[in-house]
Amino acid sequence: MSFISRPKVIRIALTGGGSGGHTFPLMAVYRQIKDLALKNQLKVEVAYFGPADFTLELIKKEGIAVKPILSGKLRRSWQIKDLLLNLIDAFKILAGFFQALAKLFFFMPDIIFSKGGYGSIPVMLSGLFYFIPLVLHESDSVPGLVNVIFSHWARRVFTAFEISQKYLPPKKTMVVGNPIRRDLLKGDYEKSRELLGIGERPVLVVLGGSQGAQTINELILDSLPKLIGSLEIIHQTGEENFELIKRESKLMFEEVIKDTSLEKYYHPVPFLKEKDFKDKFESLKDVLWAADLIVSRAGSGAIFEIAALAKPSILIPFFWASRDHQTKNAYEYARDGAAAVIEYNNLTENVFSHLVLSIINDKNTQQEMAEAARSFAKIDADKIIALTLLEMVLGIKLKQDD
Repeated sequence: MSFISRPKVIRIALTGGGSGGHTFPLMAVYRQIKDLALKNQLKVEVAYFGPADFTLELIKKEGIAVKPILSGKLRRSWQIKDLLLNLIDAFKILAGFFQALAKLFFFMPDIIFSKGGYGSIPVMLSGLFYFIPLVLHESDSVPGLVNVIFSHWARRVFTAFEISQKYLPPKKTMVVGNPIRRDLLKGDYEKSRELLGIGERPVLVVLGGSQGAQTINELILDSLPKLIGSLEIIHQTGEENFELIKRESKLMFEEVIKDTSLEKYYHPVPFLKEKDFKDKFESLKDVLWAADLIVSRAGSGAIFEIAALAKPSILIPFFWASRDHQTKNAYEYARDGAAAVIEYNNLTENVFSHLVLSIINDKNTQQEMAEAARSFAKIDADKIIALTLLEMVLGIKLKQDD
């Protein structure tokens, strides 16, 4: 194709709710924007507008300009405490709206891409004030309230799950999956096991989300006596829980299992990272590729990464997730056999350990789960979204391949 002169700089604003589930897809889309800009000789500036939390450092490391915005949460409870917090947070959202007005004015994006969530409210409101085009992505099977409301003003709404379309304007909505970090796809089972120093034992990988999950942490500790005799376990505990889990697991091997030689098969890590990891067992890509079975919460980001790698999994939905969306995510994914689901009310070490060992010891079940996961996977969401954002601004088709 021939390139026309494009002297202007394309400015794209990213926003989201301030969790790993929002941040990692934004990062994946940003990487595709950079790639498409290079292939098409475009000048693109990208900035993130959102709450100042632990995700900001991850975003900065991507080279994205960060513009912190104050925001608040909506609590769906009639308790006095929550009503008072809602009142306080309403003022935070109002203050964030004026912050976003000022910061958007000086950046003045051509388009806003939002992952939804409480942190995006002031930014999307300000974008509407300036008549900036809005594109949304909804990760969960049951859309969040913020995305449902703003979908009426959005130019395009992308979804991860097919079932979520029924809650959103049908003419604007397109199912693409959840954007995943493509570097995770470039892995190898045998090579990753070799890099991690893993022998013949099957590997169980436990993911508790970007901030850890206390219920899952306790479950794994309680299940160690039944599992550690035959498995190697890599356990993401969350930063805040790491030291406590280390101490408690040490006591478990000394006082309950009474065999400290088995401790070498249990690897607690605070957080799995793409890069800059100090311990080899913190390598996200190698840990995921080395896994024979993955235990995880049922956030959309985790589900679509597990599916992309075609890994058998056990999903444990977060019981208190808003609108119970994790339970619905889990069953939507597990419908064709890609995963097993254990709900909170059935979550005991006996049920869990029996299920883990039944999957690990049955190669046919593992193969069937892997095939179902592969069929569910959608790995082009990041590219589709990035391409849409740029083409909506430019009004022309762009070059995608080398």
